Amino acid sequence: MDPHIIFLGGFGILMLLVAWVPVLIKRLPLSLPIICIAIGALFFALINEKGLQPRNYPQITEILTELTVIISLAGAGLRIDDPLKWRFWADTSRLLSITMPLTIAATATLCALALGFPWATAVLLGAVIAPTDPVLAADVQVGPPRSGTSDGVRRSLTSEAGLNDGLAFPFTYLALALATHGLTLGDWTWHWFTVDVLWRILAGAGSGWLLGWLLAMFMFHSGRLSLASTGQGFVALGGTFVTYAGAEAIHGYGFIAVFVGALALRSTQEEVHDYHIRLHDFTEEIERLLMMMLLVMFGGALVGPVLDGLTWPMAGVGLAILFIVRPLAGMIGLIGSRMKSRERAVVSLFGIRGVGSFYYLAYATNQQTFGEIDSAWTLVSFIVLVSILFHGMTSGLSMEWLDRRREAARRRARR
Repeated sequence: MDPHIIFLGGFGILMLLVAWVPVLIKRLPLSLPIICIAIGALFFALINEKGLQPRNYPQITEILTELTVIISLAGAGLRIDDPLKWRFWADTSRLLSITMPLTIAATATLCALALGFPWATAVLLGAVIAPTDPVLAADVQVGPPRSGTSDGVRRSLTSEAGLNDGLAFPFTYLALALATHGLTLGDWTWHWFTVDVLWRILAGAGSGWLLGWLLAMFMFHSGRLSLASTGQGFVALGGTFVTYAGAEAIHGYGFIAVFVGALALRSTQEEVHDYHIRLHDFTEEIERLLMMMLLVMFGGALVGPVLDGLTWPMAGVGLAILFIVRPLAGMIGLIGSRMKSRERAVVSLFGIRGVGSFYYLAYATNQQTFGEIDSAWTLVSFIVLVSILFHGMTSGLSMEWLDRRREAARRRARR
């Protein structure tokens, strides 16, 4: 049989599994990402004993992961029903301004001192590992549009994932600058702060809001010519790509622009329009399809050499980042939050790592030469694997536990 026929048949089976598996595992401590990785590992073990090595294809890895993250960020923004008021976003600001920098600093220090990585590579790993992943965090995020005001845990994790993927970029640029100039301060420091930090963040947020508002005008306020009247879900992709490209054209962060643009679209006076649900559903379907492809390939990489360089010290550092650094940084960042202690603990623990980490690592690899970069790929692959397994098996149970506790508290309050 021709290879392309086998590919088409196999791809069709995988697409059917994406739709079917969530129903099969609904009551099991499993997740769709875990199943996709298992399928990829089994498939590549049967047809190619060498597996895949994403390190050898950084350009392809960067493009595929970038596309997946962009679409996922748009979906995250479209899901948030909560108004743009401080009391709803205070916890998010704490996670972004305190938890994320603490995680980057602690990760970089561990990688430099415990593993002996060059500081440029260590800082890169801090930037790569710090963002929570919007692609793999579906079980701990808010529901579809118009599903009601969300609880603090789901809202915090959704909004954090929506923004910190873009906010990891300044630290990625810092790692690139350190790889070029070393640890000596110079003119590059001022350029990094003014351009890579201030301008790119503000340009991304500003252009995202403007383009999101303009899209809302075309969708809902153009009379018979409105895009909403078409009922086409792929408009979500068009708007997402235009917003991303518009921000990047003025050297802003496109990831930030896409999420902010989706928030702007949802905050219009037509936020209750059924078309928001159509846009979200189409985005979610494309996101799942891309996620499936990437995780199947990641499973194929696991049967190859991607973890061959893993050592016990690297494994220890990876576990410490997931189960010590992130939880502690999260609890510190959420000091003063109105969430209960158990809710703060869940938010701190569920800093899921995934597709975004591979994007930043591939992006940096394509831009500059880093020392110990093969070990960096190994460490990131290990962390992502453990995160997918642990968070995939515990996220649903944890959220159900929190929901039961809230319902019990509401019943007691009514008595």
